[in-house]
Formats: sequence, C-alpha cells, structure tokens
Amino acid sequence: MKIQIDIDENNEEPFVTIHAKEWSEDLNALVKKIKNLDPGRIVAVDGEQSVLLQPEDIDYVFSEGRKVFAAVGKQRMELKMKLYEVEELLVSQKFQRFSKSVIGNIEHIQRFEVAFNGNLCVYFKSGNKEYVSRNYVKALKNQLMMGGH
Repeated sequence: MKIQIDIDENNEEPFVTIHAKEWSEDLNALVKKIKNLDPGRIVAVDGEQSVLLQPEDIDYVFSEGRKVFAAVGKQRMELKMKLYEVEELLVSQKFQRFSKSVIGNIEHIQRFEVAFNGNLCVYFKSGNKEYVSRNYVKALKNQLMMGGH
C-alpha cells in the first residue's frame, strides 16, 4: 500500500481519498479505523450513577444475558449499548474480539496461556482474566505480533 500526504495551508480540514482496484475487507477495516480515530468516552452505569469511561481504562467488554458490561479493574459497569456497537467504537483503540461475547483491550494483556481445549486464557495487568475462543485466537496472535493496530 502506498501512502501520500499533502500538507497545504489551503486545506481547511483533513480528508482521505482511497484508490483501489476493488472493495475488500481490508479497505472496510481501514475505513472503520479512520472514522473511529477518537471515539471519546463511553457512558457506563454504576449503581445509580452514570460514569464516563476512557477506552484506555477498560480491560474488556462482555455481554451477559441481554446486558453489556465493561470491566475496569475489579469493577463491572453496565453499558447501554449492544456489543457490536461497542466494538465499532473501540476497534481503533486496540480492542480485539475474543469471543462472541467478549472484546478485549490488547494493550492491557500481561500474558496468556493455551487452555486444554485450544482456547487462550488471557491475563490482564489488572489481575482480570478472560478466555479467547479458538475462532479468534489466530487474529489475536496476529494483532499481538504486529504490535497492535
């Protein structure tokens, strides 16, 4: 892929043009990343309070029942969003799908080990742990080897 940057004081705001032979999943992922460079904060509910979370503070996001929660250290706070909506917001913030119900922050991973069934057990710096299902192990390893996004 070639990248060309044109710095010109006449440009009022940045804009991106992509030239390609055909549409691909890689282009789709690139467009999503560009659109979500700064997702801002996420609103969570902790008891009676609404709490503003910075994406970089979240270890992982998971769905349980019909609710979605963010794990920040030992706290679990409910998010009033669907898991796929959170994933779209956080994909550019070094979050990776771990399973159908979990999205993890790869910057918070301290170590991981292979479980007996082919899944990975991921240990976060906070002491939290979560499992990566076999279907998502290869993509996670690739992200970790490439140093994130």
